[in-house]
Amino acid sequence: MSFEVRRAEGATDYSFVRDLGRASVMSSVGDLRQTTQTLAIAAFDRLDEIVTAQSHIAFVATEAGKRVGFVLLLDELPDEVTLTAQGFIAYMAVNPDRRGAGIGTALLAAAEGEARRLGLPYMALMVTEENAAARRLYQRAGYRTERRLLCKAL
Repeated sequence: MSFEVRRAEGATDYSFVRDLGRASVMSSVGDLRQTTQTLAIAAFDRLDEIVTAQSHIAFVATEAGKRVGFVLLLDELPDEVTLTAQGFIAYMAVNPDRRGAGIGTALLAAAEGEARRLGLPYMALMVTEENAAARRLYQRAGYRTERRLLCKAL
């Protein structure tokens, strides 16, 4: 099947973003930090509030008229260390049954294209070490590790 990526628009698209974000949130939790799905969903809801409160662009992938993935791009969030302008992928998710079909790659390309159009010189994102599939996607797209968040259970 072929799919298309377009800007999100309207309540139905944003409802899909919230629902898929909540359903996929446990893939954003690393092995070191113990949490419940309820708390992880609350954290996603907080992220959704933070994204919605600032300048952002959302893209939705559709396949045969059905929404299958999304990406949230922050377009006015400078790097926290250098204050360099950047695009920042706040969250990206693809329906589990459609992963590996190129949808994530297309969503990422749409976000990068928009960042280029806006004149942003960098794109950044965070991904857990355990999310090997996502890390492969980002590495294939040319992303490199710039910093590491180190954690220790106490």
